[in-house]
Amino acid sequence: MHTFELRKRSSSRAALWLLRSLATVCVALLPSFGYAQSSITGTIRDASGAVLPGVTVEAASPVLIEKVRTTISDSTGQYRLTELAPGVYRVTFTLPGFATVVRDAVDVTGVGVIALNADMRVGALQETVTVTGETPVVDVQSTRRQQVIDDDTLKALPATRGYNALVFLVPSVTGGSNQIDLMPAMRIFYSHGGRGNEGRTMVDGLSTGSAFNGGGVSGYIIDTANSQEMQLTLSGGLGESEVGGTIVNFVPKTGGNTFSGTFFGSTAGEWSQGNNIDADLEAKGLSQPAALYKNWDAQASVGGPIFRDRLWFLGNYRDFGTHEDILGMYGNLNAGNPNSWRYEPDQNLKARNAVSRTVTSIRLTAQVTPRNKVGFFFDNQKACDGSAMIADAGNCRSAGEDWVASGLTAGIFPYAPEAASGAQGSQGGAFGYADSWQRVWQATWTAPVTSRLLLEAGASTYISKWGWMEQPGAILHLNQVQEQTSQTGVFADGTRWTMPANLFYRGLDWNFNNMQNPTTWRAAASYVTGAHSFKFGYIAAYNRTDNQN
Repeated sequence: MHTFELRKRSSSRAALWLLRSLATVCVALLPSFGYAQSSITGTIRDASGAVLPGVTVEAASPVLIEKVRTTISDSTGQYRLTELAPGVYRVTFTLPGFATVVRDAVDVTGVGVIALNADMRVGALQETVTVTGETPVVDVQSTRRQQVIDDDTLKALPATRGYNALVFLVPSVTGGSNQIDLMPAMRIFYSHGGRGNEGRTMVDGLSTGSAFNGGGVSGYIIDTANSQEMQLTLSGGLGESEVGGTIVNFVPKTGGNTFSGTFFGSTAGEWSQGNNIDADLEAKGLSQPAALYKNWDAQASVGGPIFRDRLWFLGNYRDFGTHEDILGMYGNLNAGNPNSWRYEPDQNLKARNAVSRTVTSIRLTAQVTPRNKVGFFFDNQKACDGSAMIADAGNCRSAGEDWVASGLTAGIFPYAPEAASGAQGSQGGAFGYADSWQRVWQATWTAPVTSRLLLEAGASTYISKWGWMEQPGAILHLNQVQEQTSQTGVFADGTRWTMPANLFYRGLDWNFNNMQNPTTWRAAASYVTGAHSFKFGYIAAYNRTDNQN
């Protein structure tokens, strides 16, 4: 295989202006599949073992725009079908004077090369030999190494439905903490001993990473429930990747000519937890377990035709979150008292971490012409992470909940609830609060111009408002205090409380809102001639971030 690829990065404002102008004038030029896809290749021989040139090879599948992709074997008997979308294919080998050979149920996944050889014998014109067998999984031609997790496996895995809980199932991928994630979240990952920020997340072959830290990952919650498969490129990214780390690409479902849908629901709470506190642990100061007060995940999706064979849709709604106890931490009994400079625990006001997301998305796919397919995707995600208020309907929690959120996290300066504009990371109780949101826009186009030439292009933008924001009820008019020593005590009922060292309390003295808007775009042309393939492409990014300190 001969492959030639070029890559260029751009960050000029002129490039961004040009991109937006082109998008406005010609939205149709904006792919319904990832930038790197599978290939089927092989050698065709006769009964004597001699190679057969001029054999027509057809790969048919409903996932193809043109329904059938065609090529012809060259003088060496080799053929190649490139840029094939994931799906089940039927491959047919035809040559006058020879019996037609059909290879049925060829499962195409990932971004590798599937070797599919054929032996043809002299036969009658109408004679057909159908071969059914497992699709070869060993890629002996490409330097790219990958791992694919299909839709059925994604649904069956007993893991949080987010990439953060899935990438670490693959050997060599490491990063983050060793804790079990209770909900989807941002997770930095890497492989093969590379830099910690080399991991990349993509949807439909377009980046959903942030505008900083190398553009690898972000807080965007990828829709794994409606993904056809999860592709992990572990090495050999060639010219389509500027790093050597793992690239995770989710290939989305796009609806079809039949209406279908899914529903998923799960919940957990204190009722689902055990208690291992015994006399020995109590003697060490542990009087209660770290409670999981509430954990939920509800998701529903539906897809189908708007116009049969022309326009399809897939809509998705998901709401999930978790409320966790902060062990030994309580609200400040002196909160809001200008005459007090001391933290005193309020046993009636338990501190907790609270994180939740509401996701609403729509995907449209249109068959504009028999050889032109365009896609449009919009995803809006609203965050609701904690509150400094109690029983207040003005925040994003239900009224009457008797708790407060705190910024207490392990290994980081802790905050009493009244001082927490947000914790130092996504594990904190008030990171982002209700004003935080994320949106992803994508537009794609793909066109198999001929059996030899394939054109594709796409653009994606990710907008995120995030930061340590002022919460309802925050105390702004009092000076904040940092206590350098730790204190512990026991309530009248024997319950222990802990004030960690370096605790901030009494008032909120800072907050800031951040905005980021990375934009990526790509275009590529693939040309195939028998055993050889040529791909020329361009990938660029314009990363913008506005921080308010």
